[in-house]
Amino acid sequence: MSGFDPGNRLIAALDVEDRARADALVARIGGAAGWLKIGLELFVAAGPELVRDYAAAGRRIMLDLKLHDIPATVGRATARAAGLGARLLTLHAGGGRAMIEAAAAAARSAGGEADRLRVLAVTVLTSMDQRDLDEVGARGPVEELVVRRALLAAEAGADGVVASPREAAALRAAVPPGFLIVTPGVRGAGDAAGDQKRVMSPAEARAAGADMIVVGRPIRDAADPAAAAAAIAAELAGAGAGAGA
Repeated sequence: MSGFDPGNRLIAALDVEDRARADALVARIGGAAGWLKIGLELFVAAGPELVRDYAAAGRRIMLDLKLHDIPATVGRATARAAGLGARLLTLHAGGGRAMIEAAAAAARSAGGEADRLRVLAVTVLTSMDQRDLDEVGARGPVEELVVRRALLAAEAGADGVVASPREAAALRAAVPPGFLIVTPGVRGAGDAAGDQKRVMSPAEARAAGADMIVVGRPIRDAADPAAAAAAIAAELAGAGAGAGA
């Protein structure tokens, strides 16, 4: 993707409950992760000021709010996220073409190509498996649904998708060149999966075609978060990659 720098491809998830804990974790991670993810819990607790402060300090922020609302509302929210200095913003692909188009238009109007906000469409949550999809009436096997939603997102102007590493190879084969694939649900061999149901190791995710990975508990709960992050970043750097960013 023109002008986009994925850094060391590691997004450390700040899955903590308040600003004090976030600041402490960021200090312990240091520069070992190229990106920080602020999710719904922390954003509700600490607010837009946290995003603004971290961005002003030079940290690249993935604002993981998974927006899902009418197009006009999502478009305006995207513009506000861009104004905070976030570099990645998530929304649900299930919100449909018009909603994604509104977000993509707002992101592209908010800055130059190199440093503007990028919109990522969440395809299927990594906490869901086929049984979960059947229960909510989603059509098709998981991988087919992920690819179908990714193609819709690309057509609607999104910059990339969020999907589990299990679907990364199929996505890389289907989406346009430069379309970002960001994968949560990444765990090392000795790490507990937690509530993630479709997981891979960092190297496996990268080799499958992921451009960037999101890692939470294995970094947050490590005795030395910086060392844990640095080890994951090194694994990513050493992995063979699919044709991504």
